[in-house]
Amino acid sequence: MTTGKKISIIIPVLNESEGINDTVEHLNGLITSTNVSVEIIVVDGDPEGKTIASIRDKNTITTTGKTGRASQMNKGAELATGKTFLFLHADTRLPDEGLNVIVASCDGKTTKAGAFDLAIASERKVFRLIETMANVRSHLTGIPYGDQGLFFHADYFRALGGFADIPIMEDVEIIRRMKKRGDRVIFLKDTVQTSSRRWQKEGVWKCTLRNWSLVSLFVAGVKPQKLAKFYRVHEAG
Repeated sequence: MTTGKKISIIIPVLNESEGINDTVEHLNGLITSTNVSVEIIVVDGDPEGKTIASIRDKNTITTTGKTGRASQMNKGAELATGKTFLFLHADTRLPDEGLNVIVASCDGKTTKAGAFDLAIASERKVFRLIETMANVRSHLTGIPYGDQGLFFHADYFRALGGFADIPIMEDVEIIRRMKKRGDRVIFLKDTVQTSSRRWQKEGVWKCTLRNWSLVSLFVAGVKPQKLAKFYRVHEAG
């Protein structure tokens, strides 16, 4: 059942013990500066629940689920009671007014889903270029990625049937499904800030080109299961 203007923040995690408390504490700091009702739901893809076991905040709702971001986010949505579902990566930070602007954008009946523009937490100038390219791409295609703080009206998310149970590209797939229904995502002017860790680990251009390749192949019809194998090989390489 959905409740008033309540936001359910759903965070899928796997091996995030070192950073999850920073994420939760940051969100709680934002919650104290808004009159919006918020619940935080963390879904651990580790059956042993190592990440959620490390969470200090007792108000955070925690559970485990089948490993896979789509499956974990759907599990969180099953537990959620808010009017709006915000799916947030563990290494992504909302802007100071993020919760308020989400509520404001969802006040009308026309908004079904939305996302923020992207910023990357690094002083390196190359990331300003990556940000610009990512934001231009998402606006031109109307398809944001999961690290842009995707949010949905709860009833609409349920009507869509949630995320497809696929190992990769679940964010792109659900937005493409929306567009086939004649619906679109709104883009908020504010930016979320995501960690640069995956670019730093894999190499800026290797990571960027890999991501573009995956999306292009998915749109061209390559099965997500094959793309997941490609992703794992290149992530390890």
